[in-house]
Amino acid sequence: MGAFFGAVSHRDVALDVFFGVDYHSHLGTRRAGMVTCREGGGFNRQIHSIENTPFRTKFEHDLPALSGTCGMGCISDNDPQPLLVRSHLGLYAISTVGAIANTDELVARFEEDGHQFMAQSSGEVNVNELVAALINTQANIVEGIRYAQDSIEGSLTLLIMTESGELIAARDAMGRLPVLIGKDDDGYCVSFESFAYGKLGYTDEYELGSAEIVKLTADGYETLSPARDEMRICAFLWVYYGYPNSNYEGVNVECMRYRNGAIMARDERAAGLLPEVDYVAGMPDSGLPHGIGYANESGVPLARPFVKYTPTWPRSFMPANQEVRNRVAKMKQIPVPELIRDKRLLLVDDSIVRGTQMRETIDFLRDTGVSEVHMRSACPPIMYGCKFLSFSRSRSEYELIARRKVRELEGDEGEKHLDEYADGRSERSRCLLRSICEEMGFDSLEYQSLDGMLEAIGIDRKKICTYCWTGRD
Repeated sequence: MGAFFGAVSHRDVALDVFFGVDYHSHLGTRRAGMVTCREGGGFNRQIHSIENTPFRTKFEHDLPALSGTCGMGCISDNDPQPLLVRSHLGLYAISTVGAIANTDELVARFEEDGHQFMAQSSGEVNVNELVAALINTQANIVEGIRYAQDSIEGSLTLLIMTESGELIAARDAMGRLPVLIGKDDDGYCVSFESFAYGKLGYTDEYELGSAEIVKLTADGYETLSPARDEMRICAFLWVYYGYPNSNYEGVNVECMRYRNGAIMARDERAAGLLPEVDYVAGMPDSGLPHGIGYANESGVPLARPFVKYTPTWPRSFMPANQEVRNRVAKMKQIPVPELIRDKRLLLVDDSIVRGTQMRETIDFLRDTGVSEVHMRSACPPIMYGCKFLSFSRSRSEYELIARRKVRELEGDEGEKHLDEYADGRSERSRCLLRSICEEMGFDSLEYQSLDGMLEAIGIDRKKICTYCWTGRD
């Protein structure tokens, strides 16, 4: 998906940006960059591949050249960034996060006017360059950001650093991702994850609203364009990819996951669906707190029947080759046979997307001698690929196991009844669950309901994006 971190201060901020970006490493796996203002004008910048090397290892030797009182950096799953841009608006660095569905249309529009873009090796245009081109059509940066956000289909959150040593942060027009400001005695920072700046000595200062644009200097911050009332923040921030220590819209990630697991167990007990098992286990890593909540509510002991070996293995969804991803996933999960053999286990995961890695887990549990495996997903069945954020490598909605199973069960007719398939109380839903159990080797399967997940998040439901479950904006 990606993320950024920036800081501006009366002191050198290179280390703050270095550690602040590193604390966002869970949000991206391919590229990373850092840039600082050079005294007297211009920028110092470094961009590296982090596909097989941690961010810290790549950038620690660059720190002496990246000193400065204003800096920013990013983690990215896609294009190299931050980019440096020179235009009638001046020289600035730009980093973006989101997903733009109408890239080809926008590029063609510029090309018709004689505009040229630098092509990447794939032939595609760097999204940051495209966004900068949109911004540069306007009279100033603020009008340009608004124009860019109005022009794209998808989402666009961005951070700009000017040559004069100011940061300009803009949250997506619908607030799909968070942008927070922290403060210390010498200046300010801007971040996706609130815990990142807390560890650096900053305290919570402000959370941008939807479409809000804010300028930060060492002496303060000001809103350049006000927030909109409407919001559609991504629910997966809490369910899956947000870091446990972070807060979005005042709701802590770890606490939400405890509540979510407890709500699942509560509702299953009411429906008579709680199986008799020996242990509840959360799937590492983000499934663990959901599992803790489930175990606490159900009264079943929590255990770790397998452990993820993380010191040397990269994130399993990073390699482009599916066979390699599957092998990495298999190598990372190491069983504890004494907690598996002849035991009835209930596993809780944050989500079931394609099901490939889950199948590997079930296979090694069976090989280790498990008696029963009951599966629980901490969110409803995913029926639609996200069109707002790039956090999935799925190329087709039929790579999603729930959507593929609907098609296998009813063909085109099933497309008319996706809401029923997603509703755990309907007959179609029970058929879907049985079909997935047969393919995956589960003894039972239940998904968290949409209502239960939204209850666990606890903010106004109208402010939460649930597109991947409902298909509705």
